[in-house]
Amino acid sequence: MKDILDFLKDIAAHNDREWFHAHRDRFDAAYARFTAVATDMIARIGRFDPAVAGLPVKTTLYRFYRDTRFSPDKSPYKRHFGCYINPRGKKSPHGGYYLHIEPGHSLVACGAYCLPPAILRAVRRTVADRTDEFRAIVEAPRFASLFPTIGMERLKTVPAGFPRDFPFPQYLRPKDYSVWHDLPDAFLLSTGWEDRAAALFREMKPFLDFVNDTIDDYL
Repeated sequence: MKDILDFLKDIAAHNDREWFHAHRDRFDAAYARFTAVATDMIARIGRFDPAVAGLPVKTTLYRFYRDTRFSPDKSPYKRHFGCYINPRGKKSPHGGYYLHIEPGHSLVACGAYCLPPAILRAVRRTVADRTDEFRAIVEAPRFASLFPTIGMERLKTVPAGFPRDFPFPQYLRPKDYSVWHDLPDAFLLSTGWEDRAAALFREMKPFLDFVNDTIDDYL
């Protein structure tokens, strides 16, 4: 893991093709190590979520090369390695498990992102209709301490079509239904970090199952 973090620190400081090609061997070694990490994490998650057991690692990995066509940032390479462990593929609305390795910004996450409007509305409706069940998951003391925020982005008000006096508006405002937990570099460099990361994914699974229960009706 140290070699992975060291390479990512250096590519962040020298994000250009000349430096990359001069250090291509370091990228190849770091990416191979991350692929091994992802393979191991798939196996660990597969022990409590059989749907991902045996998932080919190549289907979970993201490209390291950036698409700069519509971005003001023309850096050719990402500054992180990521894998999205989803039995239906990285582009499916079905939610999955995400591992993000970036010096100072690593995390594990779980949930569904970029949902089509109709599916997002359906998930919100399920949350509104089964509020007690949802609260039992997200307000459980350990879950709430590990994953205090739901959704990477949130509306400022209750979405249209839902009562303005809904007693738990914070559960309808997310634009995505995801949770995450930051991993400091020291965590990743410690012995047995893989076990602890897999345990975090396991803690997230009831939330993921709740969200996918609705999403899968549309697939």
